[in-house]
Amino acid sequence: MLLRHIRYFLAVAEHRNFTRAAEALHVSQPTLSQQIRQLEDTLRVQLLDRSGRTIQLTDAGAAYVQYARRALQDLEAGTRAIHDVQELSRGSLRLAMTPTFTAYLIGPLLEKFNRRYPNITLKILEMPQDRMETLLNEDALDVGIAFDDTSSPDIETQTLFVETLAVVVGKSHPHAKKRAALTLREFEGEALVLLNEEFATRHYIDRYCRQHGVAPRIAMEVNSINAVIELVRRSTLATLLPAAIAREHSELRLVDLVPALPQRSAALLLRKGAYRSAATRAFIELAIEETAVERSGRREKPASRKRRTVAIEAGRERVVRPSTEKS
Repeated sequence: MLLRHIRYFLAVAEHRNFTRAAEALHVSQPTLSQQIRQLEDTLRVQLLDRSGRTIQLTDAGAAYVQYARRALQDLEAGTRAIHDVQELSRGSLRLAMTPTFTAYLIGPLLEKFNRRYPNITLKILEMPQDRMETLLNEDALDVGIAFDDTSSPDIETQTLFVETLAVVVGKSHPHAKKRAALTLREFEGEALVLLNEEFATRHYIDRYCRQHGVAPRIAMEVNSINAVIELVRRSTLATLLPAAIAREHSELRLVDLVPALPQRSAALLLRKGAYRSAATRAFIELAIEETAVERSGRREKPASRKRRTVAIEAGRERVVRPSTEKS
């Protein structure tokens, strides 16, 4: 049995079609079929049911695929370990974060990481947390930044700081200079622009409103944090966002609300027992170091930042159920 036999089998198991699997592997279909037959002959068992319109795993195939996938992950981790340079003179880091952190945390964090380790290639994805956990478990990511309420038992978290939601308005809003906290009755009278239900943030907001019997006056719903910021900045609409986002924008103001809005713990997400490269360990250390200000309850004014080139991979995803929320 060769490593390519495992790769080929996993590709067919994923695509359930020899033609698509062959295209993904960049081999001919006859070659792929021959390799799968060799694997079945070696194991002395049929792994695939080829009788229908789509390929199905046999009971033996369904049992074997779990071990094959795990073995391939371990072998690939071993390859990375061999080539891992401890002094961080080269290497890569596969990072994912939910959209909330793209808006305020990830920029300064990656700028500092790139300045410290300029030869490390960063591959960055933005995605919902459940997708992030799936990719961590598949060893397709090294680390994620999301929240500590994970759904997978194979994911471990390391808390970075507690994120607080707040009422946010533009500097021309009537409440921009308000020192007293908004009451729920006053809040109900505000025209709001909110993130839509693709975002976990919206579910926190909706839960708060239900708990306190509030019927929010929603004027607009959008699927972009930047769009929310622009609309609030240019109008008298209010919104609810993490307070840290508002502090990053000089034209936005925070307004207290009583009862206080919910908090949630931002965290690093990692697969339990996964190999951690030197780049991963360095990023974890830096993330903890840089978020110490947030943990202490203070937020320093961001320093001027130089533009740096970072490899970005498009990875925005939409959701179809609450567990696939953005944040």
